[in-house]
Amino acid sequence: MLAVAVGHATLTGKRSRNEDFVGMVTPTEPELSSKGLIAAIADGVSGNEGGREASEYTVRGLLADYYATPDTWPVTQALDRVLQATNSWVQRHGAVRPELAGMATTLTTVVLRGRFYYFAHAGDSRLYLHRQGALTRLTTDHVWDRPEMQHVLTRAIGLDSHLAIDHGMGQLHAGDVFLLATDGVWAALTEYDIDHHMARLAAGEVDADQTARTLTEAALAAGSNDNASAMVLRVTALPDASLRDALSVSSHLPLPPKLKPGQEIDGYLVEAVIHASAATLLYRVIDPRTQRKLVLKTLHPDRSGDAHERSAFAHEEWLAKRVVARFFPQVVVPDQRHYLYYLTTWHEGHTLQRLLDTGAHLTVPDIIAHGTRLVRAAGALHRRSIIHRDIKPGNVHLGDDGELRLLDLGVAQSGLEAGIEVSAPQAGTPSFLAPEQFDGAQPAPQTDLYSTGVTLYYALTRHYPYGEIEPFQRPRFGDPVPPTRYRPDLPPWLENLLLKAVARLPADRFATAEEFLLALERGASRPLAAPTATPLAQRDPLFIWRTVAIASVVVNLLLLYILIVR
Repeated sequence: MLAVAVGHATLTGKRSRNEDFVGMVTPTEPELSSKGLIAAIADGVSGNEGGREASEYTVRGLLADYYATPDTWPVTQALDRVLQATNSWVQRHGAVRPELAGMATTLTTVVLRGRFYYFAHAGDSRLYLHRQGALTRLTTDHVWDRPEMQHVLTRAIGLDSHLAIDHGMGQLHAGDVFLLATDGVWAALTEYDIDHHMARLAAGEVDADQTARTLTEAALAAGSNDNASAMVLRVTALPDASLRDALSVSSHLPLPPKLKPGQEIDGYLVEAVIHASAATLLYRVIDPRTQRKLVLKTLHPDRSGDAHERSAFAHEEWLAKRVVARFFPQVVVPDQRHYLYYLTTWHEGHTLQRLLDTGAHLTVPDIIAHGTRLVRAAGALHRRSIIHRDIKPGNVHLGDDGELRLLDLGVAQSGLEAGIEVSAPQAGTPSFLAPEQFDGAQPAPQTDLYSTGVTLYYALTRHYPYGEIEPFQRPRFGDPVPPTRYRPDLPPWLENLLLKAVARLPADRFATAEEFLLALERGASRPLAAPTATPLAQRDPLFIWRTVAIASVVVNLLLLYILIVR
């Protein structure tokens, strides 16, 4: 769960009234996961009481209205909608009430949700991030660039009917410290001073409240003539990666252009193009710091405007990060990422499909070894509530290190999407799809085990148990062809195992990966019983009823003929 230590301070200083306003909401679940926590700081602008009213209304309204926006809205959209409405309200009141004429306010707000931060900004309040000993200013002051007018705002809430808001986002790290400060603080202190106080908080020498008080008091002591306000947030714990945040990131990052060997992206050197399709591109890249080879996967630039493709890609990356096991390539998190892609480990070797394409003959021991590891990989996914949905020889990688790895989670489902549509209801390669999926049944662990069985069957025989199925074909399933028709050398126990794995009805298959694995490991010592032939009435009930109907018509016609003749 996200945990944040918060402190704030606001001092009037030499002014007659305090026109700054700070506020924060730290909700409980489920709002903490769906909306995150939000902090905001505002510095009212006016020669009269309108400045205070503008800053307080803006912050209070933002904190309340943000949580009233739909959960399906991205954070930036929710902030933008609320602030645009607030801008209109401030403008109207400043025009209607003479005592509030010219009221406006700066506004800087940050939302921490999941493992990401988002901010919105207008004016000259500031947002800083202190991370691993380095201080970074995340916002830009909206003031005139002439020296004598650097205190005059070009943007603020209520300043103009058209409000342009700066937005930004980034990944959170444990230990990050954020500072929201009005110009009464940052203008009086050097960044060295600010960095020093935030570093003490990051090191645990002081708490957040003490840091906020120290910053405001130091600003006034340094000669600040303005109100001094500061809010400090220190991230103490991060939650598990959230799909919602992954989808949000995917909507913001641009797609990289098509790359050629020798080009660089975020410091990674492209060595080769591994695969290119209409939807995705895979490159082998090198990390120049470690000379480590990695795989970079991204969407084709032509898919830049396809929101569904972006969501599916983000979902794939999110799942890939969850499957930390030796049966899968592991995700590598880059230090910085300016484009939509993700990195995984590179492993020398080839796919099972490529091995079969070379004409390799797989023996029974080969199939037992590959099958055992493939079933273990499927089981590792299922224990994480993930259904692969496209197990086939082309997605089975045989590494030179002796490991088998299951590739491509592009159409996988986790059951944890919480109503977010990220992949098509039917996906995968038709010849490897379980029969019930052609009738619209939902993917399940048993459908993966069926695909695993077809993969092993095909690797042994170069045939499919029910024949090859073309896309958009509506197949009819009878009994699977015994693999010994193509490989007479197969032992009976292995044939029975494969026939059970690819049975037409889910109830006749292995219920779990563990059951499948146990049957493989026991082998001939405890063989499975041979499956019985499915009665024709179960295999094709429509054919039976058609036959009965035709026979009935024939009999009735015959009886009618007899009656007429007599």
